[in-house]
Amino acid sequence: MKTRAFAAALTAVLCLSAASQARAQTPSPAQGATRQEQAVTTRASGEFEVKMAPLTTDAPIGRMSLDKVFHGDLEATGKGEMLAAMTATEGSAGYVAIERVTGTLAGRTGTFLLQHSGIMTRGAPSLVITVVPDSGTGGLEGLTGTMNIIIAGGKHSYEFDYTLPGS
Repeated sequence: MKTRAFAAALTAVLCLSAASQARAQTPSPAQGATRQEQAVTTRASGEFEVKMAPLTTDAPIGRMSLDKVFHGDLEATGKGEMLAAMTATEGSAGYVAIERVTGTLAGRTGTFLLQHSGIMTRGAPSLVITVVPDSGTGGLEGLTGTMNIIIAGGKHSYEFDYTLPGS
C-alpha cells in the first residue's frame, strides 16, 4: 500500500503541475481587507527547482516533503509537506500541500505560507495555490496573492499575482 501511496503522490503532483496552465483563482474584492482594495496587483515570475522525497505514512495516501528554490522576481526557498491520493478511476487524484516561503519579493524580505489544492478528474486538472491570509512576516506582511505553476520542457516556472500594502 505504501508503494501505491507514493505513486499516488508523485502522479498527482506531476500531472496536476504539468497540466496547470489555467490561471489560479483570484479572490474577489469583497474577500480582501480595506487596505488591500487600494493595493495594485503585481506579477512576479521566474523558475524554480523542486525536490520531493517520500515520507512514511500508514494511511493509503502518499506523503512527501517539498524543498524548492525560487529564482526570478521571487528569490526564495520553500519548504513544506504534501499529501496526495489516487482513486480507483484512472486519471482521478488529489493533493494538498502547505509550504513556507522565505526570501525576497519586490525588494522586501520576509516569509509567507502557500496553500496548494489540486484535483484531477479523469485527467482534467485543477490547481489553486493561494497565499495563506495574514501569513506574511517582515517586509512581506499583508501579502496576498495566487500562484500558477507551469512545467514546460522539463523546467518548472511560476507566475505569482500578488499585492503588498504600500506598493
